[in-house]
Amino acid sequence: MSVYHTWEGSLLLLAEEAIHEGPKTARAHIDERYSLDDAYRLCDEITASNSRSFYMSSALLNEQKRRGARALYAFCRITDDIVDESVEADGSTASAATIHKKMQEWRRVSLSSHPPVKEKVAAAWADTRAQFQIPYRFAEQLIDGVLGDIDKTRYQTFDELAEYSYCVASTVGLMSMHIVGFESQEAIPYAIRLGVALQMTNILRDVGEDWRKGRLYLPAEELDAFGLSEEDIDAGIVTERWREFMRFQISRNRQLYQEAAPGIQMLDKDGRFAIAAAAGLYEAILDDMEKHDFDVFNRRSYIGTVGKLARLPKIWRSSRGWAG
Repeated sequence: MSVYHTWEGSLLLLAEEAIHEGPKTARAHIDERYSLDDAYRLCDEITASNSRSFYMSSALLNEQKRRGARALYAFCRITDDIVDESVEADGSTASAATIHKKMQEWRRVSLSSHPPVKEKVAAAWADTRAQFQIPYRFAEQLIDGVLGDIDKTRYQTFDELAEYSYCVASTVGLMSMHIVGFESQEAIPYAIRLGVALQMTNILRDVGEDWRKGRLYLPAEELDAFGLSEEDIDAGIVTERWREFMRFQISRNRQLYQEAAPGIQMLDKDGRFAIAAAAGLYEAILDDMEKHDFDVFNRRSYIGTVGKLARLPKIWRSSRGWAG
C-alpha cells in the first residue's frame, strides 16, 4: 500500500492476532428444537428494521452469504444496543456494573458454539461463524470495543479514535470479508481502513445525538486546532470555524474511502458489488452533511431510498473495476 498512517500499525497487529487465533470450532451445535431458518429470519427482520442501507447492500449477495451477513449485523446490533439502550424498569440508566454483566452474558451466549434454544440470533451467528470460518477473536474485539463506550467518552487524538473505530467497525468489515470471500490477507489493511472510514462517517453524522448521551468522539486535539471546544458542541450552532472543521473531517473521511477502495477488487467477484454498495451508500451521507451546511447538531444526515437507487449504477461500474 502506497499510503501509510501512523495508526495503522497497531491495528494490523490486532487483526493478525485474531487471524492467528482463528475460529474456535469447525461447526456449530444448534439445538434441533427450532429451525435455523427461523433464526436467520429473525436476523433478516432485525437488519431490515435497523439499517436500510445494509439491508439493501446485503440483498446483492447470494442467499448463503446474505443470510450470513445479516446474522453478523444482528449480532452487532444486539451488542451495540446493550450499551446504548440499557434502561432500567423505572426509566433510569443502568449502572456500568449492570451493563458489564449484561454484556458478559451476551458474550457467553453469542460466542457459544451451542447457544441456548431461546437465543435465535446467537444460533444463526454460531452457524455463520462456523460456516464461514470467521476468527472468534474479531467478535471478542468488537464486544470489547462496544464496552469501551461505558467508561471512555472522550478522545484526545485521531489515533485513539482510529483504534476505537477498528474495534467497533473494522472488525465488522473483517468478519464480513470472511463471509464474502477474499483472495489473500493482503485485503486486510483495506478492510481496516474501510471500517475506520465507516465509523468516522457515523461519528460525524451523530455529533448531536452522541453529545446528548454524554459522549464526544471528535478528537479534542483537532477541535482545539480549529478554535473549537466542548462549549461549541454544547451550543450546537454552525459557525464558520465549525464549517472549516467539518470540511477537514469530511475531506479526510473521503480520502479513507478512496484508500480502502482497492481492497474491494480482492474480494470474491460475487460479493464485490455488495461491499462497494455498503461503502458507497454510507459515503454519500457526507454529501448530505455538506448539503445541510454541516448541521449535525439538530438533524441526522441520511440518503433516502431514491438517492440510494440512483447511486447504485455508478457503484456497480466501480465495483467491476471500471471508471466511476
